[in-house]
Amino acid sequence: MEGSRPGRLNIVNIFLILIILAMGVMLFAESALIMAQSDLSLPFKKLSPISNKVAVIYVEGTMVTDNVPEGFGYASSNNIIKSLRAAQEDKSVKAIVLRINSPGGTPVAAQEVYSQIEKTREVKPVVVSMGDLATSAAYYISSPCDKIFANPDTFTGSIGVIWVFENRSAYYNKEGIDYYVAKTGTYKDVGADWRGLNESEKQYVYNIINASNHHFISAVSEGRNIPVQVVEMLADGRVYTGDEAIALGLVDEIGSMYDAIDAAAKMGNITGTPDITYMNEPSLYSLLFGEQSQGTALGYDNKFSDPAKPGGFYYSPYGRLYMI
Repeated sequence: MEGSRPGRLNIVNIFLILIILAMGVMLFAESALIMAQSDLSLPFKKLSPISNKVAVIYVEGTMVTDNVPEGFGYASSNNIIKSLRAAQEDKSVKAIVLRINSPGGTPVAAQEVYSQIEKTREVKPVVVSMGDLATSAAYYISSPCDKIFANPDTFTGSIGVIWVFENRSAYYNKEGIDYYVAKTGTYKDVGADWRGLNESEKQYVYNIINASNHHFISAVSEGRNIPVQVVEMLADGRVYTGDEAIALGLVDEIGSMYDAIDAAAKMGNITGTPDITYMNEPSLYSLLFGEQSQGTALGYDNKFSDPAKPGGFYYSPYGRLYMI
């Protein structure tokens, strides 16, 4: 029995090597395909010369401003804006559909995309198709669009801001870990996990998220043409199903992505069947190595507890229902 262990280990090692080689071949094949089909300077497929097109832009995962690859549980506002601008400037594209599957993201990412949508709408219609989840910051960027489609059980809404602080001081004390903190200002280490927040710091934090929440409510009010007082009543952080959101005026119609495409084509004065251009469709690489919808625990969960990260999230914890 002892003599058989090296043999078993060799089999395991060979199996692991074969898996790594297979992944390498698949990645190489996709890279070659991308180089053959698209301009690598753009985060999307090159648009064909056919006119009367509807461009579909995917917003998948937690929205951040960082330049992150598609997938990995994140959607970069920079990439979304580049896709919007490309579709806006392409004369063959008559309308745009945003296909959204996202639990939310950072306020700045939402504000940047919202601003670009407002500019794009001046040129051509922008329609939203909500998938499983379009909550918080994902609803923020939906609100200025010309029309919003959702499915009956889509989760949307969750209007509000969350900023989570973790206090590990008891653990550090138990392990005998001691910190000496040299800082130049009273609030310089707010959010560090080696201590909790005092009452003054808690008020400071609430002032920040309340200001951010005011921006959120104002944006939804303007985008959906709903009185601020009504949005404030809806902005208690809860999610709404697609059916509920229609009754509340947060969504326009129940329908699939292709219903949204048909509506966008009509709004863009396209006659007949439109040509559909999927500008940043999920790739093989991102499907292999990154979550495409709700993100991962390694992703946005860590952003909550990292004191080096900017605070405040337009984010719905209900998205965790889909993390398996």
